[in-house]
Amino acid sequence: MSAPWPRRPRLVAGNWKMNKTSVEGAALARELVTLLAGGRPCEIAVCPPFTALESVGAVLRGTGVHLGGQNLHSETHGAFTGEIAGPMLAAVGCRFAIVGHSERRHVMGEDDATVARKTRAALRDGLTPIVCVGETLAEREAERTTEVLVRQVAAVYDGMPVADVRATVIAYEPVWAIGTGRVATPDQARDAHRVIRATLDRVAGAGMGAGIGILYGGSVNAGNAAALFAEEEVDGALVGGASLEATGFWRIAVAANAG
Repeated sequence: MSAPWPRRPRLVAGNWKMNKTSVEGAALARELVTLLAGGRPCEIAVCPPFTALESVGAVLRGTGVHLGGQNLHSETHGAFTGEIAGPMLAAVGCRFAIVGHSERRHVMGEDDATVARKTRAALRDGLTPIVCVGETLAEREAERTTEVLVRQVAAVYDGMPVADVRATVIAYEPVWAIGTGRVATPDQARDAHRVIRATLDRVAGAGMGAGIGILYGGSVNAGNAAALFAEEEVDGALVGGASLEATGFWRIAVAANAG
């Protein structure tokens, strides 16, 4: 089981998605390390494609910037062509694993039960899962945001041991804001994060919601980060496209520290 992450972290994690070769990823990591030479403004992680984990990890080693995987299988090994296991991520130095990203849910067909299994697998394998939850545009317009968030959070956390709950991070990703340029307002992010915390209190134990870091993910960039981080319920960000440019990503991290 992973060690608990410090209470209410300021964490900015970059999800590179299916971008950057091994060589390109190492170059981007070097740019980021150069920008961080004066110190890290907050906890930072980058999640490259699997083929770039080793080269990026070599650049980040000793810098304090964490490495993460974008997905993992619930089993530790076996006949699962094209999949990757938690022990494989841990072996190349990963601290984090993204679980249940909206693209995995809505493009790859992962359901709540699959996300729950993967979350437990990450904990089992010594990784900190970044558990992604969020509603689609249709669900928001139908005023089902609370219903969706409660269902997704409960599916993962109901019955989970307290120590395991504390060893996770959650990312609220409004699906309608991912890669679209649309961003939830600070009020929308605040309200969603409060629903998540209240649900954790109900299914995982009173007070658990206040102790879990909840990131916002959905077209975060250097221009809108400060307004999001000014909301006390937002503990950081899961950054997509803006993490592919070192200076912009660094500015998001600086904004997280100031928020």
